[in-house]
Amino acid sequence: MTGRFAPSPSGRMHLGNVYSALISWLSAKSQGGAWILRIEDLDPQRCRREYAVQLEDDLRWLGLTWDAGGIGQPDYVQSHRGDIYAEHLERLRAIGLTYPCYCSRADILATQAPHESDGRVVYRGTCRPDGTVEKAEWLANRAASCPHAPAIRLRVPDREIRFTDGHYGEQAVNLAHECGDFILRRADGAWAYQLAVVVDDALMGVTEVVRGRDLLLSVPQQLYLYEVLGYSAPRFAHLPLLCNEQGQRLCKRDKSLDMGVLRQQFSAEEIIGHIAHIAGLTDREEKVSANDLLPHFRWDAIPREDVRIEN
Repeated sequence: MTGRFAPSPSGRMHLGNVYSALISWLSAKSQGGAWILRIEDLDPQRCRREYAVQLEDDLRWLGLTWDAGGIGQPDYVQSHRGDIYAEHLERLRAIGLTYPCYCSRADILATQAPHESDGRVVYRGTCRPDGTVEKAEWLANRAASCPHAPAIRLRVPDREIRFTDGHYGEQAVNLAHECGDFILRRADGAWAYQLAVVVDDALMGVTEVVRGRDLLLSVPQQLYLYEVLGYSAPRFAHLPLLCNEQGQRLCKRDKSLDMGVLRQQFSAEEIIGHIAHIAGLTDREEKVSANDLLPHFRWDAIPREDVRIEN
């Protein structure tokens, strides 16, 4: 059994990141498994090595040690794995599942259906070839007039994907209607999350993925990629989100809850104890280490509703 924590080094970790890391670590270790650290630095504009160094220092300080990975092992750093992603993209192209997309974000938003007003954008297949001469000519003209390189999308079927989440139970999502053809490589050449995470989890032997429920809709897309690439999928378990006082998901802009501030004000055992309490693992807030929590960890104690944190 192998779990993983796969943060993006685009800033200092905040309490929500630590919460995901702790529950992932506890789930893996309580099953006698390994826990790996993968650095997801796909975005060259936002990710920096110094943030990854800082992130590792914070995890060690919290007592969340990993069995493999980290910046010292390039095989676990996504910016070093481009050739591997390119090989898998070629495999998908060879079986006819990819196509170039010349749409801008504005083009995509212009076709957004009203029921997607929650911010989720489903691509409507503007650049998807349909085998007709008319569409082929239109795409050729679009390619000739486009000022940038195309993104590469994966063609998905009109099909329902069913799976059981380890925390939220039975799920059913129609790939075409609720996800749409999704990007594998961006127009700027950067590798997209969905392809990289599936390839990495498969090749790194990850058997359990624990992460926030904001990524629940990624599961059907990833399960389809596992299927067409011929890999076995891991188990998935999603967590309720930690939110600020306004009900918004914690992010790296919430400076009062980032590890730089928290380490000045609290000990590692106080931070772990706070998370354990809001996660339902202890009945009161008290100092505790990650190792001390192992005998008390159970998934059915974790709430399903998002948790609001006072800044």
